[in-house]
Amino acid sequence: MLSSLMQKYRHKIKTVDELIQIIGLRPRKKKVILCHGVFDVVHPGHLRHLIYAKSKAKILVTSLTADVHISKGHHRPHVPQNLRALNLAAFEIVDYVVIDTEATPLKNLASLQPDFFAKGYEYTSNGVPAKTQDEADILRSYGGEIIFTPGDIVYSSSKLIELAPPAIKPEKLLTVMDSEEITFDTLRDALEKLRGKRVHVVGDTIVDSYTQTTMIGGQTKTPTMSVLYEGRKDYIGGAAIVAEHLRAAGAEVVFSTVLGDDALRDFVLNGLAKSGVDCRPVIDATRPTTNKNAFIAGGYRLLKLDTLDNRSISDEIVAKLCGAIAEMPADAVVFSDFRHGVFNRRTIPKLISAIPQGAYKVADSQVASRWGNITDFKKFDLITPNEREARFALGDQDTGIRPLASALYDAAQCKTLILKLGERGVLTCRGGDHRSLDSFIVIDSFVEQAVDAVGAGDALLAYATLSKLATGSDAVATILGSMAAACECEHDGNIPITPDDVRRKIDVAERQVNYN
Repeated sequence: MLSSLMQKYRHKIKTVDELIQIIGLRPRKKKVILCHGVFDVVHPGHLRHLIYAKSKAKILVTSLTADVHISKGHHRPHVPQNLRALNLAAFEIVDYVVIDTEATPLKNLASLQPDFFAKGYEYTSNGVPAKTQDEADILRSYGGEIIFTPGDIVYSSSKLIELAPPAIKPEKLLTVMDSEEITFDTLRDALEKLRGKRVHVVGDTIVDSYTQTTMIGGQTKTPTMSVLYEGRKDYIGGAAIVAEHLRAAGAEVVFSTVLGDDALRDFVLNGLAKSGVDCRPVIDATRPTTNKNAFIAGGYRLLKLDTLDNRSISDEIVAKLCGAIAEMPADAVVFSDFRHGVFNRRTIPKLISAIPQGAYKVADSQVASRWGNITDFKKFDLITPNEREARFALGDQDTGIRPLASALYDAAQCKTLILKLGERGVLTCRGGDHRSLDSFIVIDSFVEQAVDAVGAGDALLAYATLSKLATGSDAVATILGSMAAACECEHDGNIPITPDDVRRKIDVAERQVNYN
C-alpha cells in the first residue's frame, strides 16, 4: 500500500532538463516560482512558505539540496533526498520537485529561469546575506524577481529533529527499494542464491568469553569488588565467526588463520568443524590463541581480560598464508583484520598480492584502537568499516557522514563502501561521482531489541559479501547485510546467522511497510 502511494507522486520528481522541457523558456504564459531548501523535516513553517509561494504563480517548483551537500551535524540529513523529494511531491500545491546536485541553487536558477524565487522572510531580517545577493543577481540578469515570504515564526528542522527524530524507518527502506527496483521477494530470492559460493576467509581468530558473576561485596580498605563465579561461556569470534556466518548462509568456506598451541585452539577447531568450515590453521607455539574474557555481574560488564600477542607473524607464517591464498580457488577472498598479528603494513602487501586473479576482494578492519587502517586495503571490491574506524583512518572527527564516506571511498579506492553507523544503521557509498543522486544508500537499523552488539559487523560482512556475489546489487547487499547484523545484535554472544533468521527480518520489515 505504501509503495503504491509513493508511486502516485513520483511523477512530479523531475531532472532539470525534464523540467525545462515542461515549463518552457521565458516569456511563459504560466508563471513559475521556485522554492529551495533542505526540507529535512517538513513543518508548518515550510507549509506556510509553500502556500504563499503558490499564490504568486501558476507553477510551483521546489528544489532540495542533495544529501552530499548537507553539513548540519554528523548524521544529517535525517531524511534521505529521495524521500524528502517524495514528501514535497505529496503536497497538492507543489507541481514539480527537483533534487539539486549542486551546493547552491545558482546553477539551477540560471538554467530554469523561474519568474520568481521565493525566500523566507528571515533572509532579510538582518540585511541581505551574500549568498542571497548572488541569487538576486542571477534573477536580475534575465528579468526574474526574488519574493520574500512574510511570517513571524521560524520553525527549525534541526531543533525538531534534535527534540524527537521522526520514526521513518519503513519509509526510508521502501524509498531505497523502489529506486533500486527491489521487492521483498527479491530479497528472499537473493537468500536462495547465496548457497554454493566459494569463499576463502583470512584473518585473526578470537575466542570471546563471558564469565558470569554475582556481586557479593567489596573490601573496606581498598576499592576492590568481590564477585562470586557462576560460569563461563566461550564463543568463536573474530575472523572465525565471519567464516561461520558465511557457512551458515550456504557458502563453501575455507578459513586460514593463526592459532596458538593451547586448549582454545582445540575449542576453535572443534567448533569450526561442527559448523562445516574447512579450517586450515598455522599453529604458532610462541603465541596464545587470542582470548577476550568479559566479566559480567547483573548484566553489567565489570572488566575485560585479554590474553593475546599482537606482534607480527613471522615471514615463514606469511609465506604459508600467501601460499594458501594463491592456491585456493575462490569466488571471494575476505580479509578480516583485528590487528592481532596477521595483518600489518609489512604483511598486507604480500597477502594482497597472493589473491587469485578475478576473486572478489573484501576487507573489514576493526582496528581503530590498535593502529590499523582500513585504507591499507586499497582497490578492494568491498570494505565495511564503522564510523570510528573511518574517522581514525582519515584523521577526521568533524566531517558529516556523507562527505566522510566519500573521502574514505576515494582514499581506499574501493568499489563499494558500507559504513557501519551502529544504532543508526548503515550508509553505502558507491561510484566515484559523489554528487550523483544514486551515490548513497541509507538504511536504518533493523534491530528490534538489542542484547549484544558484539559480532554484528561480522554478520553484515558475511551476508553483504555473498549478496554482492549472488546479485551484484549494492542495495540488496546493504539490506541483507544490515538484517543479518540486526539478528546478531539480538543474541548474546556470537551466533552464526542463518538465512531463516534473515527471512524473519524480511517478513517483519514487510509487515511494517504495509502497516500490519
